[in-house]
Amino acid sequence: MRASRLVSILLLLQTRGRMTARELAERLEVSVRTIYRDVESLHTAGVPLYGDAGTNGGYQLLDGYRTRLTGLTSDEAESLFLAGLPGPAAELGLGAVVTAAQLKLMAALPVELRDRAGRVRERFHLDAPAWYRERDPLPFLPAVADAVWRERVLDVRYKSWKGEVTRRLEPYGLVVKAGRWYLVARSGEHVRTYRVWQILDLVVREEAFTRPDGFDLAAHWQEYLTEFQARLRQGEAVARLTPRGMDRLREMMTPGVVSAAETTARPLPDGRTEVTLPIESVEHALGEFLRLGADVEVRSPVELRERVIATLDDLTARYRDT
Repeated sequence: MRASRLVSILLLLQTRGRMTARELAERLEVSVRTIYRDVESLHTAGVPLYGDAGTNGGYQLLDGYRTRLTGLTSDEAESLFLAGLPGPAAELGLGAVVTAAQLKLMAALPVELRDRAGRVRERFHLDAPAWYRERDPLPFLPAVADAVWRERVLDVRYKSWKGEVTRRLEPYGLVVKAGRWYLVARSGEHVRTYRVWQILDLVVREEAFTRPDGFDLAAHWQEYLTEFQARLRQGEAVARLTPRGMDRLREMMTPGVVSAAETTARPLPDGRTEVTLPIESVEHALGEFLRLGADVEVRSPVELRERVIATLDDLTARYRDT
């Protein structure tokens, strides 16, 4: 374990340059004191590693030094064949490149690691998109990816909830979520998220922009998801579910709704369960509860209950008329 950590320190410094002891400790999930001991061990082994004190200090390898310690463990070799998603790679036009890279990696691995990595590929397949959904048309994805890579400004015509809009964007990065592509880009003073499949037209300009130093795409995306979830759940509904309704809710609803149902569940004398669930809006909740049919009774809010009653009355009238 310690030998693996020493190699990790070398590779981190080689790829990222200067890093503080605290940054190394957080990345490797050990104490700062452990990093100090590891650095001393590397010094003793003759690794040209030096550190500077102060606000801008940290550890750094001597310029020009490169480690050749690139051997893979069996777990690392296996994980490489689970790390890539063939669908998104193909959408970027890199399907053949990924296949070629995997073939080269397999050829370079020792026989015992090659066998284990091959078994992973035979036994596990990642299919990220959700059920019952066709892949989004993505005619502009390669151009967007090229603009992200080359740091070029984009002029886009975009379908938003307000209708068609035009935007000049500085594209910072692309994210795949549940099989769908999202573009994180600056427009004016704000960094926003755009659905790539809703881009109607675009022009890649030769005008370059400067990506902000230290911009962390993964951290930005996590913050965006947190804010998005908070916006989605702005109200609550009380409902009563049959045992079958509880089972169907677990199958059909999002993890957050299921968790709320299980946390607030209160058994009733008639065998049903009363739960309090987060809702985005009355309109959205109406559609969600109607999916549960007769296995749910909405108790509150009153507006939602009345909307359910009105919808059922309308359906009853329609079917009786025919």
